[in-house]
Amino acid sequence: MSSLHAGAPSSLLHHRAVTFGRQRAQRAVRAEKGDRARGFWAIFVCHTYLPWEEQQRAALRAPARLQPHIIFILADDQGFRDVGYHGSEIRTPTLDKLAAEGVKLENYYVQPMCTPSRSQLITGKYQIHTGLQHSIIRPTQPNCLPLDNVTLPQKLKEAGYSTHMVGKWHLGFYRRECMPTQRGFDSFFGSLLGSGDYYTHFKCDSPGICGYDLYENNNAAWDHDNGIYSTQMYTQKVQQILASHNPRKPIFLYIAYQAVHSPLQAPGRYFEHYRSINNINRRRYAAMLACLDEAINNVTLALRKYGYYENSIIIYSSDNGGQPMAGGSNWPLRGSKGTYWEGGIRAVGFVHSPLLKNKGSVCKELVHITDWFPTLITLAEGQIDEDIQLDGYDVWETISEGRRSPRVDILHNIDPIYTKAKNGSWAAGYGIWNTAIQSAIRVNHWKLLTGNPGYSDWVPPQAFSNAGPNRWHNERVSWSAGKTVWLFNITADPYERVDLSARHPEVVKQLLRRLSQFNKTAVPVRYPPKDPRSNPKLNGGVWGPWFKEDEKKKKSDKSKGANKQKKMKKKKKNLCVSVSVSHQPVTCFDTTQQN
Repeated sequence: MSSLHAGAPSSLLHHRAVTFGRQRAQRAVRAEKGDRARGFWAIFVCHTYLPWEEQQRAALRAPARLQPHIIFILADDQGFRDVGYHGSEIRTPTLDKLAAEGVKLENYYVQPMCTPSRSQLITGKYQIHTGLQHSIIRPTQPNCLPLDNVTLPQKLKEAGYSTHMVGKWHLGFYRRECMPTQRGFDSFFGSLLGSGDYYTHFKCDSPGICGYDLYENNNAAWDHDNGIYSTQMYTQKVQQILASHNPRKPIFLYIAYQAVHSPLQAPGRYFEHYRSINNINRRRYAAMLACLDEAINNVTLALRKYGYYENSIIIYSSDNGGQPMAGGSNWPLRGSKGTYWEGGIRAVGFVHSPLLKNKGSVCKELVHITDWFPTLITLAEGQIDEDIQLDGYDVWETISEGRRSPRVDILHNIDPIYTKAKNGSWAAGYGIWNTAIQSAIRVNHWKLLTGNPGYSDWVPPQAFSNAGPNRWHNERVSWSAGKTVWLFNITADPYERVDLSARHPEVVKQLLRRLSQFNKTAVPVRYPPKDPRSNPKLNGGVWGPWFKEDEKKKKSDKSKGANKQKKMKKKKKNLCVSVSVSHQPVTCFDTTQQN
């Protein structure tokens, strides 16, 4: 059938609220039934075998149901193919074992770049609802995850969790209120920027704009600058946290490794098994991934050693697709990091936990990175405020029990300021949508892309051989000039080789309407120009908060007098009145001539 999901709800927000409420109610009923059953048999056993005094003592000795420990591991730039169980030549025995004993997520989506994925994980909201729908947060930008957004660690803290972050933040730091310890984490050890040297922890954003980027809580961690490779250093920190925490109390550990993001660096011994890889970038990437796999093994060993494992939930995810020019592989998917093709947004992911009901299974239901927010808060027995308009769903029963996913669509993104497609137009979008705008949406089996989706080649494994980039031409795309709309049946064609937009115009129209509906809920894009005060030279050679509230107040006081004078001249200025919120032009009236 070519039609969209039959009976699709008219209101997306209403659908999410109803679905989430129904999920919680159903889970509560099942839990109550289970408690009643357990209570019946406990009473039966007690009355049959134990006197009353013994029953009371047994009840006191019975362990209370503990909130699960949550360990979320986020890899950086790991390609879809770059895990052993997806056929990679890179050995990942730890990831393979954890995934095989848990639940592999084989219809799992993230965002195509660092900041977008991290913001959606930590808020449960699409980028269009936080203002971060364009690119990433740059080191010199006065920008961060908006402070009015409630975060996952904040909600887990409310539920009684100890919350710790180790690794890469990349959600902005221009003011202290943006720092991880101000956004819900009890402790933070890691980097604020998107990348940097794995050993020295220095990062240059541009010539002459360089600084140190390793933090412990709110201060530069100079004492930890011992030349230790960051993957190993972060793992050591995780081990220290686990060793010092009481496993009887719930903990949330967010481990956001820097690996395998460029620069391509790894300790020498991890190259041992990959000398046969001729492509230098692929060889370095393989060594980095091997080190990461070993690090995750050490984390799981620490969970067992210190008594966390049996009551833990380990979630593993990449933040986006791999970058072939930096050694990553997404084969057989199309595209790469930074694009809305499947290679940029379909990720390696799995859940490993003794608490799973269907261990050793594969989940092919639709799951998105925003779903972790409501899923984990519900598992933690936390509360989600009714006024928080989430885009994520509670998918625990989908993962653990094999139930159908409550999710039927994903807004991959709408970026109104990305480079417009030259031939895009409202006409190409049937008057529903301007196809010059970069956007992508998935509804059930269908996926629609508009505008400029980004680099769209398939990069086969042979591309990393001595044959070099010339082999890529065999898989290079050549579409007709002026094309700005693509439609794929992702279930039948996960590699996006057969464009169905001309064959199913009615489906295209329905997905364009859904895009338009989402766009009505979007907030303005936050992408400010760089601020010269961000230069680390002005902050002791360290990347860190530079915005001072008192400076803003002084400037505000100075400008008050000037503003009074401006108001007196206001009548002489043109008054612009918008006559439409559609694509029609804005009409301006000169008030100095209206007498």
